[in-house]
Amino acid sequence: MSTMEGSLSKWTNVVNGWQYRWFVLDDNAGLLSYYTSKEKMMRGARRGCVRLRGAIIGIHDEDDSTFTITTSSSKDDPKTFHFQTRNGEERERWVRALEDTILRHSHARWDPKKAPPKHDFDRKVAEADVYLQLLIEQIKLIEGKQSTVEDEEQQKKYTTVLSQANAMLNSVKHTIVQLQIAKNTAIPVNGIYRGPPNSIHVSPSLSRVATAEPEATVQTGIELGSECVEPRVPTLPNVVDRDLPVPQFSYSSSDEDDDYFDAADEIPHSDNGRLHSLGENVAVDKRKEPPLPPVKGDGSVDYDALYEEESETEMDSMESHGSVVTHLLSQVKIGMDLTKVALPTFILERRSLLEMYADYFAHPDQFVSIADMPTPRDRMVQVIRWYLCSFHAGRKSGVAKKPYNPILGEIFRCHWNLPNASPTDNPTDSNSKLVSDGPVPWCKENQLAFTAEQVSHHPPVSAFYAEHIGKKISFGAHVWTKSKFLGLSIGVHNVGKGWVNVLQHDEEYVLTFPNGYGRSILTVPWIELGGTVTISCVQTGYHATVEFLTKPFYGGKRNRITCQAFQASEKKPFLIINGEWSGAMEAKWSDGRSEVFADVRELCTEKKLVKTVCEQEECESRRVWRDVTVGLRINDMDKATAAKCAIEQKQREEARLRKENNVAWQTKLFKETKDGDWMYIRPLIDRIRNSSDQTNVT
Repeated sequence: MSTMEGSLSKWTNVVNGWQYRWFVLDDNAGLLSYYTSKEKMMRGARRGCVRLRGAIIGIHDEDDSTFTITTSSSKDDPKTFHFQTRNGEERERWVRALEDTILRHSHARWDPKKAPPKHDFDRKVAEADVYLQLLIEQIKLIEGKQSTVEDEEQQKKYTTVLSQANAMLNSVKHTIVQLQIAKNTAIPVNGIYRGPPNSIHVSPSLSRVATAEPEATVQTGIELGSECVEPRVPTLPNVVDRDLPVPQFSYSSSDEDDDYFDAADEIPHSDNGRLHSLGENVAVDKRKEPPLPPVKGDGSVDYDALYEEESETEMDSMESHGSVVTHLLSQVKIGMDLTKVALPTFILERRSLLEMYADYFAHPDQFVSIADMPTPRDRMVQVIRWYLCSFHAGRKSGVAKKPYNPILGEIFRCHWNLPNASPTDNPTDSNSKLVSDGPVPWCKENQLAFTAEQVSHHPPVSAFYAEHIGKKISFGAHVWTKSKFLGLSIGVHNVGKGWVNVLQHDEEYVLTFPNGYGRSILTVPWIELGGTVTISCVQTGYHATVEFLTKPFYGGKRNRITCQAFQASEKKPFLIINGEWSGAMEAKWSDGRSEVFADVRELCTEKKLVKTVCEQEECESRRVWRDVTVGLRINDMDKATAAKCAIEQKQREEARLRKENNVAWQTKLFKETKDGDWMYIRPLIDRIRNSSDQTNVT
């Protein structure tokens, strides 16, 4: 029996686009069938169908005539069918009818003994998070408009709207957290769902729905659709057969293989067998002995070996710490600054933020070769190449972990040898001198030196500096990180700038930094970069803009970038770059040429050279955090947390004493300018000038 029928447009593929189809909604069977025409429907020549059991309806806010139906299966990827009505009113009628059918069949076939549809749940929560971000942006726009309004009545109206909007944001956030707690309760980390006993109470209304249809035709449990091919029902002349068999899964005919299946995301599927085996593996892992830290010959902990390991043990899932994370999230509000929030130890990675900044120079040859380029245009291109290739080196893992927050006065120093260096550039060359007055006194002239210092705690400002004397090139920067809670994500806004000084050409390239986002913080978190950054040189007029594109909810790829480079007073870019900062990037030049601009997968990162922990000063990063690093390495979170708390408590005591004695904090390696920038106290440009002045005097 059909509940509703009529014409809709269905997206078929990128070649044929939207195609007219005649649709029939069968409420009893829970099926949306479609035909190429009404006449074909009368003859029973079904083109395809969508199984509505467990399906999800989606609508587009910016388009009042389209909607989607997403079905999924444990065997196949989720499938999304796209439909288009003539107007918003018609869409409303179809959506309401479809929702009623989905609700009826979902309730009728829910088996409490089977695992809940976690896949659909995670997808909808992720979708809710995207809408939260949009709502946050809209609230910011309203706040901006409010600041420009002078009329008191208008101000009151804006205040009321903002108050209600923020209250709604917090309510939605807490609702999502509670849903996650419920999910973690129903689906523990080992993946085994312990359903309620057989004596579970079923409400009379649901009981009536469940017995409305014979059980022989419909299996128990939520059945998720998938794509399959069903033989076309043969048609007989002058015969009307509306009682077509109900297929087990949704399907489209072969020429409608939807290229618009953009709802499929990188979410793993699972079945009961896999869940039980996962539980057994977890049980086995718990019986394993905890890993031991590397030791020296005398039996003491080898702290340096902890940092020599290139890869870290990635977190299997934040769900293993679900109660801690959900409790933490319940204490914060949307848009709240997380700078002063103590985050759990298990999300930390084994390096300080200062050391992470150093890792962005893991391709030292690309940085110093800026000075070798013959023309201003070539130097700008090389600055862009080094900049875009530096981000993958700074990320050691695909899982988003948080570096240690540097303590006030913490410093980090290291240096690099240049790969494929010429004999005259080789640091082992006896003619290569030590740079005793440089940022790393034990570094030689033909090595790249790096130093960093945490110059402020509130706000948390890090300053760092790198130089290569042989090439007469240096880099300085200061970054202030502002972390905000965004619902199911954490956003890190990098406030500050950096500058590349090419001394022999008297050029300075000023650049900014992208924002970072920790996504899926309640499951397996991952990091992405977003925002617009600029690179400009005042002396030559060359400038560039780089867009770090965040992954859209539907489809798309991670880590995408697009860049445009311009020469002075030109509106048309001479270079356009597209690709992924974690993979290959392609360059298109204004003369029509195309080539691979860079492929970071083919680049080797150079190992930074750091003094051993026992030789470092008390304030140097690896020595400060050595016990926390050991605890993380052996997966002893109690040990790591205790060490971290001890460091933080010492900082609080020192701050209290300074306040009582009215003593201001004095930085060691950097000084603040009148403009609020932080500069290295002995930059290469000043030392070269002083050396030239002394030579002239002599």
